[in-house]
Amino acid sequence: MSKRFDRRKFIKTSILGSIGVSALGKDILAESSQVQGKTVVSKPKQKKQYEKDTPKLRVGFIGVGLRGRSSLGLVLRRGDCIVPCVADPEPKAIASTMKMFDDAGQIKPVAYQNGDYDYLNMLDKEKLDAVIISSPWTWHSRQSIAAMNRGLYTGCEVSGAFSLEQCWQLVNTHESTGSHFFFLENVCYRRDVMAVLNMVRNNVFGELIHLECGYQHDLRDVKFNDGKTVYSRGSEFGEKAVSEAKWRTIHSLNRNGDLYPTHGVGPVMNYIDINRGNRFVYLVSMSTKARGLHEYLKGIDPNHPNAQLEWKLGDVVTTLIHCNNGEKVLVSHDTSLPRPYSLGFRVQGTKGLWMDINGSVHIEGVSEPHRWDKQQSWFEKYDHPLWKRYENDAAGAGHGGMDWFLINAFVESAKKNEAPPIDVYDAATMLSITALSEKSIAMGSAPMTFPDFTNGRWISKKPNFGLSDLY
Repeated sequence: MSKRFDRRKFIKTSILGSIGVSALGKDILAESSQVQGKTVVSKPKQKKQYEKDTPKLRVGFIGVGLRGRSSLGLVLRRGDCIVPCVADPEPKAIASTMKMFDDAGQIKPVAYQNGDYDYLNMLDKEKLDAVIISSPWTWHSRQSIAAMNRGLYTGCEVSGAFSLEQCWQLVNTHESTGSHFFFLENVCYRRDVMAVLNMVRNNVFGELIHLECGYQHDLRDVKFNDGKTVYSRGSEFGEKAVSEAKWRTIHSLNRNGDLYPTHGVGPVMNYIDINRGNRFVYLVSMSTKARGLHEYLKGIDPNHPNAQLEWKLGDVVTTLIHCNNGEKVLVSHDTSLPRPYSLGFRVQGTKGLWMDINGSVHIEGVSEPHRWDKQQSWFEKYDHPLWKRYENDAAGAGHGGMDWFLINAFVESAKKNEAPPIDVYDAATMLSITALSEKSIAMGSAPMTFPDFTNGRWISKKPNFGLSDLY
């Protein structure tokens, strides 16, 4: 494998964004009633483990929409996995999935497509080692809990907890069953993000002081999709729409908070060792008025019923997080106004900073005073060892290659049945931002305290992300 640094390829793979596109389903909340200190409702089955002499890891898929099929394609490329079954209530998603197996020359899986809850039959009937969940947000907690209760190594796409109780449900289920939960936050593996992590760990920025991140992505043509193309300018959402517009847009109508914090917060947590010697302590959130979606719909058809709706989600939601070790994190959610895509990263310390919005680095004593350096020269020097080693393997994978690293980490962790690099405590911390931000905004930007989902273990737990040869 070539170790040569390809500057053009690096720039291309670094700037590609991340969007979670999932399969379709109804809007539900988790059934179980676990809360902090309680045990899970259902008795876990005997834990299944991947044995070294087992020829292939048996991975089931719940949700095979666009996002699920993207992950499925990466698993099908591997020689150490088999996919015996998939579950999704949408016939078109199942049909597209079966074509993937035909194209790959692999045996078609058993399809569980008889309604929204047929995934439970799959979990009970099939012999599996692991499961990847790529369903709509409101299904994530329920399906993850069901999988962990059956002893499966569980990977789940981002977002999906709607209360602190649901965050505790995930944590308590993991702790009571011993089943691992891998939160599939792919931006943690983005090439520029990992180069900056390497710079942080080499003290290039000095002691970190202030960080910024967010999800700043014009999703108006995602939230309204009439079905003419995958992403088409339209006015429909809900049952009359297709793809994410079928389930995602309803959240903008009824909720006001940071609905999608993980793409920005996940990398930032690695930079400042959250849950590994540091923790989020409290946050305050504020939102603007909501005008973007109304103006968008009015521009298409001012007489359409959806153009008359009052949207609850503020066009720009800003959250400030205070950390135990004194850092401050600013998180933005901006999906309803016209703008180019950006996760808005800023990593600033006592020696200098990186800002992805202008693709620049400034390091005191190295950079020309009061001048920016282009980030490419710094990223060439500090390109993460994992990217230098596996860039050819990641070629062609989704989101500039970072999806390969994510799925590779999931499979390798599942094969060893070991704690993942992005674990259930990280998931609960990231997901709690949504619930806490909603409450803070509703109470006039009142401070909201983060629960300690680790129950004090953050004090002694050591950083592990990106330190293994494989993940």
